[in-house]
Amino acid sequence: MRFIWQLLAVVVISMIGGQATAAVDGNPWLQLVIGGLSAVLAVLLYGWVVRRTEHRPSTEVGREGAPAALGRGVLIGAAMFSAVIANLFVADYYEVDGLASPSGAAGLLGFMAAAAVTEELLYRGVLFRYVEKLTGTWIALLLTALVFGGMHLLNPDASLWGAVAIAVEAGGMLGAAYVATRRLWVPIGVHFGWNFAASGLFSTEVSGNDTQQGLLDSTTHGPVALTGGDFGPEGSVYSVLFGVIVTIVFLSLARNRGHLVPRRHADRQAALAKLAR
Repeated sequence: MRFIWQLLAVVVISMIGGQATAAVDGNPWLQLVIGGLSAVLAVLLYGWVVRRTEHRPSTEVGREGAPAALGRGVLIGAAMFSAVIANLFVADYYEVDGLASPSGAAGLLGFMAAAAVTEELLYRGVLFRYVEKLTGTWIALLLTALVFGGMHLLNPDASLWGAVAIAVEAGGMLGAAYVATRRLWVPIGVHFGWNFAASGLFSTEVSGNDTQQGLLDSTTHGPVALTGGDFGPEGSVYSVLFGVIVTIVFLSLARNRGHLVPRRHADRQAALAKLAR
């Protein structure tokens, strides 16, 4: 029942926030405010329901060190996507014609904040944690990455390759970020930094979602393998490559810190007990 209550709490706040944001579509300043509030309320609700159902401090969303961890994550995510765009720009597959919509970028700031927070609470805060308790870290990373990628098949311009790319570069990487830190702030920051750079700054498509225009008036063209086509640069081999590299770094940190949970039941229980202390 703990899993059900936590899952329901995150899903409900995500749906309410999504409906509220959709209701002010076309007003970027209200979108910014509502998206930001949705993100904050989602974290507070998640922390409350974890404390009530698990009878422990919700350390994964604890306030201590949160701003610094969140900031590091944002920088990592934004730098990764900027590296993808830099490669496309050098190859003449990404062009900028000037400024497009600073107000649109502000609206996307709120929208992407709400999306990053609710998705990380759901996929890493609830789903990954419970699967890891049952199977250990490696299987949990694989299964939740596949679920995360598969959910992107529901997007308007989705593709099978795009879903596979998301599973590898995002599902696995964000799970690894959680394992390395055992907190949700870095994965939330990486998720937000990546998505906002893609939409709010560089005005590219995000996961085939028909994303509104952001700060730059830009166009992307060229081989689908490099640009991602209608799915957006998240379907680019550059994105997959950079995602794999960062995933390896996070998993190395997790191993060095003793944060990996083994598959065998007895070893798994001992590792979880140690991590809980």
